[in-house]
Amino acid sequence: MTRQDLKTNDHDPVQSLRAHGVRLGQRQGDRLQWLSRTFGPVVHCDDLPPPGRGRTIVLIDPPTGAGAELLYGALTSHDAVVIPFGENPAFDFLKSKLTEFGTVGTSADGPHELWWGGRNWPAPDAAPATAMRVVSCHPTTVGDLHVYHLRRSLQRLGLPFDIEAIDRRPGERLSAADKADFIARMWQRNREPLLYVEADVMFQAPPDLPHLAGCDFAVHKWNGWEMSPRTLYFGRSKAAGTMLTTWREIASSYPDIWDGYQIDQAWSAVSSQIALDTVWLPRSYHAVAGEAGVRNATIVHNLKPTKADLGPDSDFSEVARSPRRAGRVGALESLLVVRSKVKSGRGVTVILRDVGSSSARAAADSIEKLTSAFVADCGGFGRLELSLCSWQPEVRIAREAALLADNMVLEIIPGQELPANLFAATATSGAAHRPATFNAHRR
Repeated sequence: MTRQDLKTNDHDPVQSLRAHGVRLGQRQGDRLQWLSRTFGPVVHCDDLPPPGRGRTIVLIDPPTGAGAELLYGALTSHDAVVIPFGENPAFDFLKSKLTEFGTVGTSADGPHELWWGGRNWPAPDAAPATAMRVVSCHPTTVGDLHVYHLRRSLQRLGLPFDIEAIDRRPGERLSAADKADFIARMWQRNREPLLYVEADVMFQAPPDLPHLAGCDFAVHKWNGWEMSPRTLYFGRSKAAGTMLTTWREIASSYPDIWDGYQIDQAWSAVSSQIALDTVWLPRSYHAVAGEAGVRNATIVHNLKPTKADLGPDSDFSEVARSPRRAGRVGALESLLVVRSKVKSGRGVTVILRDVGSSSARAAADSIEKLTSAFVADCGGFGRLELSLCSWQPEVRIAREAALLADNMVLEIIPGQELPANLFAATATSGAAHRPATFNAHRR
């Protein structure tokens, strides 16, 4: 992984995408600039130059199955693939062939999920500019022998760390809230980014990847969808602090929910409201002792080698599996939450349905128009919640969730013409007096 600077005569990749009808927010633009410096110049998928030292390949329209195969075959380990409309499930097949590197969430100025990945994570070739701090905690009842390998490996690598024993009764495990509280204390006490690991792990190499990437949050997805609470990175940004605070609140409020799902829900909530820059850590950060290839891993976890899920229930959060494998939110969750300046508890949920049978550009255009319309005239609503649905069962799930929140519900089809005063008209309309250009539902 190189860290070349853009040449002064190179074009601005953000402006280049804007010319192709792609609207990026500030954080997403920063990530694209980083990718162009790290992997190579931004090029478009339909006009690929020959492989060189690396390319940042932008894919605006979802490829066919054959097209995905051809693109995969044309990639090298030095290339990155960027999907500016990463929220669209039409890209899921291509994503399944690639290794996902990261996601940048939505915001009012960038209402799409920016997804980036490639064949495999390249190895860093430079040390981070500033060190991160490794933190870990364990119950007092397990003793120092439990953290022996962790402490020795960190000392050998010269990494700064804090390992804390938390008072517990014999046999009592630390809860997710305990761990979140501990990380929050460390985040307030120190100025470095934090990498939290469980106390029974061992480091074999410096964990440079998340810090080199300059992300807000990093986590490994076990089995491709299940967020593991055993390795968590928090940067020093406001977004990172929001992610930590949200996870801490969920862990405290819902202590009976499995740790990984608490993190999952915190990620979903935060990435729909701010441009949370997430890195999906490779398996080398979550290697299991005894596995093949563990010798080359960065972090080795003291777990039994198994193909089973980390969670206690293999059917837990089944609805979220397919979207998480593609690094995106699902129909039950909001892709985008925009809050207005109006102090009101009233919310409106817009369901963009039939996304699977519409073009990615049409869906993206509707997302941008809906967001812009709400920012221009919120109609007295305090917040907009936007959900994407491909099939009717997903529409039903999204509608039920919105009505449970006592939101007004609109169903929109990609490419549908919308009135300029959409939300003002919605606020004053009833089920029997709704504008003909969209469907409105109210409890």
